[in-house]
Amino acid sequence: MTRIILHLDLDAFFCSVEETRNPELRGKPFAVGGRPDERGVVASCSYAARQFGVRSAMPMSRALRLAPNLIIVPSRHKLYGEVSQQVMEMFHNLTPLVEPISIDEAFLDITDLRGKSPERTALDLQAAIRDGLGLPSSMGIASNKLVAKIATEVGKKGANKGAPPFALTIVPAGQEAEFLAPLPANMLWGVGPKTEARLGELDIHTIGDIARWPEADLARRFGEHGRDLARHARGQDERPIVTEHETKSISQEITFSRDVSDDKALEKTLREMSAEVGRSLRKNDLAGKTVKLKLRWPDFTTLTRQTTLPQPTDNDDEILQTALKLLRDVRKPRQAVRLIGVGVSGLGAPIRQLGLWDTGSEKTRKLQEVVDQLQEKYGRGVIRKG
Repeated sequence: MTRIILHLDLDAFFCSVEETRNPELRGKPFAVGGRPDERGVVASCSYAARQFGVRSAMPMSRALRLAPNLIIVPSRHKLYGEVSQQVMEMFHNLTPLVEPISIDEAFLDITDLRGKSPERTALDLQAAIRDGLGLPSSMGIASNKLVAKIATEVGKKGANKGAPPFALTIVPAGQEAEFLAPLPANMLWGVGPKTEARLGELDIHTIGDIARWPEADLARRFGEHGRDLARHARGQDERPIVTEHETKSISQEITFSRDVSDDKALEKTLREMSAEVGRSLRKNDLAGKTVKLKLRWPDFTTLTRQTTLPQPTDNDDEILQTALKLLRDVRKPRQAVRLIGVGVSGLGAPIRQLGLWDTGSEKTRKLQEVVDQLQEKYGRGVIRKG
């Protein structure tokens, strides 16, 4: 049976949520994100702001140069998460086969829905999100995830500028390759800037060009990735909807409003982030074997270093001490830091086997559980290590 996959993307999600809370923002150029004097970036921008060239991930200082009257709205991630959950509940009321991709995007398998056409199903869902939550959305429908997502992107690109697109693009089964053929090669999954440049050297510029190129030659030039390119260019994608994703890592990072070179300030930041990572691990009953440190220097050079531990850990101090060692190994004395982050990967269930003389570690674990309970009940600042 041919599957029917619906891809949905909430249009300018953060901005759309802010407009529901403050209708005076509608139609005005505004951006959600950080302050320009604190090196903030644009997390989301209204369609009116996009008319001036403002885009997500752009430094807010540059956005203000493009649109001097730009209104800056601070991010409210807790609110966006709550609204996203409401949207996901609407998806699950329609079908249990829902695969969230991000806070504002998901795939739905609507193959087995009866009584309505796929188009009517999509339009009714789009209207329900608009009328119930005040949010615009765009959708793509196709026989697989690859083509459905690209269909959404095509619909959004073809909509009128300056307002949410509310697009719906349907690709009938059997017409996947025909639909993809005229599109730019970089719209295909797996074609980033480097691959696009290599394809350009072969005079390959569209998805159709990729589909017509001998697959064996693509495999010779790009390895297994070349075979994937050939298959995707023909509109082939057999991946099912995945309703649950395994957590691969838990991390925290911060971009400083001003570069930090003070050793104690960096250690304090790492301590706070290690505690947050450890708390998240314990809350999810997880532990990890690999501790990773992320750093960005003032010139935007970014690097990561990691260490694999003998045993999985969910302990704040162990995460902190490992991260501090990585920091000392790679950072010169007084070297300024723009961004710092710490994370733990290689996750699994905690291993709590005690040896005959391990009573100290057991006491530490129990103490940490008490601290977690107090902080959960009374807030993070109720108790801290000296």
